Amino acid sequence: MLGPPYNHTMETPATFFLVGVPGLQSSHLWLAISLSVMYTIALLGNTLVMTIIWLDSTLQEPMYCFLCVLAAVDIVMASSVVPKMVSIFSSGDNSISFCACFTQMYFIHAATAVETGLLLAMAFDRYVAMCKPLHYKRILTPQVMVGMSVAITIRAVIFMTPLSWMVSHLPFCGSNVVLHSYCEHIAVAKLTCADPMPSCLYGLIDSSIIVGSDVVFIAASYNLILRVVFGLSSKNAQLKALSTCGSHMGVMALYYLPGMASVYVAWLGKDTVPLHIQVLLADLYLVIPSTLNPIIYALRIKQIRERAWSTLMHCLFYLSNVGS
Repeated sequence: MLGPPYNHTMETPATFFLVGVPGLQSSHLWLAISLSVMYTIALLGNTLVMTIIWLDSTLQEPMYCFLCVLAAVDIVMASSVVPKMVSIFSSGDNSISFCACFTQMYFIHAATAVETGLLLAMAFDRYVAMCKPLHYKRILTPQVMVGMSVAITIRAVIFMTPLSWMVSHLPFCGSNVVLHSYCEHIAVAKLTCADPMPSCLYGLIDSSIIVGSDVVFIAASYNLILRVVFGLSSKNAQLKALSTCGSHMGVMALYYLPGMASVYVAWLGKDTVPLHIQVLLADLYLVIPSTLNPIIYALRIKQIRERAWSTLMHCLFYLSNVGS
C-alpha cells in the first residue's frame, strides 16, 4: 500500500511514500533479490579491500590509501539506499520520514561528490607515479594526501549542503508519494507547491561543474600517462603500467557513464525515456560501482589480488577446521 496519496495542506509532510520502480511492481521481488546479492558483494568486497590495505604494511602507498577511502565511500553510498530499497521491494515498507528522506538525499549527494574527487586524486597519483617517478615520495607526502582528502570533503559539503537545504525548505502541499525508490532530488522537488526549478537547476549546475572539471583533469592526466607508457622500451613495463591504469579507468567509466546518463536523462529525456528506465538507471548508478569496484581492483592489481586470495584461503581453512 502506498498510503494516503495526497496531503493538501501547507504543513511539512511527516512521511513520504516511495513507490519503488513505477510500472515494475511485479518485478520488485526479483529486484530485491538482485540488490541484496549486489549489496552483500559490495559490503564484503569493500570491507576486504579496506582490511587488506589497513593490515598490510607494504600497501601504504598513496594509491592504496586512496583506494581504502574509496572503498569506505562505496559502503556509505550503497548503505544509504540499498537497505531501504530492499525493504520496499520485498515487504512493501515504503514509508520514510521527512528527516530521514533528506538525510538520505544529503548522504547520496555528498558521497557521490567525494567519490569523484577521490577518482581525480587517484588519477593524479598515477600521473605522478608514471611521469615523475623520482619525485613521487617528495610530492605525495602524507601531509599532501591528508590535505587532498580534506579538500575533497570540504568541496562536497560546500556544494551539496545547499542542495538538500533548498529542497527541504520548500513548501509541500500536494502529493507525498515519491515516484522513485529513494529520495532522489528531482523526484522529491516535484512534490513541492513552489517552483522547484531553482533547486533542480542548482543540482544540474553543481553536478556539471564538479564532474565536468574532474573529468577534464582526469582525462589530461591519463593523456600524459599514456604518452609515457607507450614511450617505454620494455613491453612488459608497458603491460604492467597499462594493467594498473586500466583498473582505474574501468572504475571511472563505471562511475561517470551511468551517473551522467542518469542526471541528463532526468533533465533532457524525461518526456521520451520511460519513468521506470530513469529510476532503474538512477538505482544502478548508486549500486553497481560499489559492487564492481572491489572486484576490479582485486582482479587487476596483483598485490591486492594475492592478499585477497590468501585471506580467503585462510578463512576457508579456519572454517573447515571449526566444522570438523
